Formats: sequence, structure tokens, C-alpha cells
Amino acid sequence: MSKKLKRPNYTKEFKQDAVKLVVDQRYSCLEVGRRLGVAASNVSRWVRQYRQDQQDLSEGGITRKDLEAENHRLMRELGLKAKAPKRYKVTTDSRHSFPVAPNLLNRKFDVDKPNRFWATDITYIWSLEGWLYLAVVLDLYSRQVVGWAINKRMKKQLTLDALTMAYWRRKPAPGLLHHSDRGSQYAFHDYRKRLDQYGMVASMSRKGNCWDNAPAEGFFRSLKSERLSDYRFVTRQSAEMQVLDYISYYNSIRLHSTLGYKTPFAYEKELCRKAA
Repeated sequence: MSKKLKRPNYTKEFKQDAVKLVVDQRYSCLEVGRRLGVAASNVSRWVRQYRQDQQDLSEGGITRKDLEAENHRLMRELGLKAKAPKRYKVTTDSRHSFPVAPNLLNRKFDVDKPNRFWATDITYIWSLEGWLYLAVVLDLYSRQVVGWAINKRMKKQLTLDALTMAYWRRKPAPGLLHHSDRGSQYAFHDYRKRLDQYGMVASMSRKGNCWDNAPAEGFFRSLKSERLSDYRFVTRQSAEMQVLDYISYYNSIRLHSTLGYKTPFAYEKELCRKAA
């Protein structure tokens, strides 16, 4: 007997991204709801809460943007520059006793339908406040980022949050192949249990072989080279906002050569038209 799934609990990152599409990119709540697979009333409520929070901050006389501007002014007066050296952070811990799934994907990245093969991975972003970790889930059909989570700690909940977002946005049929590296964040008991609950089949890269998860690695390269390399972040929040903005751009505006120079949204929409 299958277990009854809980109602969706949208993460902070998901709500922020939805609000950004309405506030910054001028999409309607109805359009954002349709794109993200949530009720327009939810999006409208999140936008109202965001605007109320901004008003409360303004009435208090100071905002985070004001604090950052003041910080930059003081640094200029003192002749200081916020310069962070290139840093490396290990995100894959394969030294664990959890079961490891076979490499069922086997680099078969060309997929004929959405919601059949997903790839997921973790990366990191440095700010003067410390590390920020990003977990994403990509649909290999369109390369669309369908789930993500951001946190200042690389705990196992990070990958669970990204997977949960992806599932509730896409509602894939049982049998979807879920590919990841061998890290403990994907091999631990609760994650494998969640895959079983969603009816997904686990696949993992071979040890130390980043090419087995090339699409997810490719997204991170694009994120860092096209957007993050131009910034030296003072706060984690400023880094997070750039990441969320890039995900929206990557899904709906950026043209992908592997998709015949279409966006992921347009590529999937074209499939729907053909099916109709």
C-alpha cells in the first residue's frame, strides 16, 4: 500500500524566485504560477508579504541595500577593496557506508521526453560572510533547472529540499531515473527513502568521474562564468539573489545550443504543441 504524500511545503528559495519573477521581471502572478506549477493565489500571497516586509523595513529607516551601500562607501574612504581569492570547497564526500547505486544513466544525456531523466549536484559560492551552497535538479530533456535549494550549511537537508521542490513542481510519473554523484548527501537513508516515496530510480556516477554528471556540472560552469565571476559578494544574501536571478534567466531567456538555440521553457512548450 503506497503512502499518502504530504501537501507541498514550498521552500524559502522557491517563494523568493516566484516573487522575483513578478516584482523584477513583471510577469503576472497567473503566468508565474503556471510556469512554476503552483496556484496563482499562492504567488499573489508571497508577493504581498514581500511588499509588506519591504515597507516595514523602509518605515524603520534602513534596508539591507542601505547597509551594503554604507559599507561600500566606508571601504572606498579607507582605500579598501573587497577581494576574495579563488577558493576550493569539497562538496562530494564519498567516504561513507551508505549503499551506492549503479551508473544506470551511463552518459545517455539525450532524452526524448521531459520528467524521465533528472541530474542533480551541489556547488558552492564564496562571500565575505562565508560559504553558500547550492543544490540543483535538472531535467535532462530541456536542461531546465526544475528544483533548487540554497543554504549557508551543506547539510543533507539541502539536497532533500531541492528534490522536494523538483517533485512538487513537475509531478513526474513513477520510474524517473534520478542521477547524482556518490556523495553522502545523495546516498544517505532519508534521501533514498524519499526517492522510493516518489517512485524514482537512483543512478550514481562512477567514483571520481565528473563526466558522468556533465549536464549538472555544465550548469554550474555557466552560472559561475556568465554571472558569478563578475562579483565579489559581501553578504550571502547578495550572492543568493544573483543565483536566483541566473536560474530564472537560464530557464526562460538564455539560448542553449544543445536545444537548437531555444530556451528550456520554449523547448518544452514546443513539445507540448507537437503533442497537441
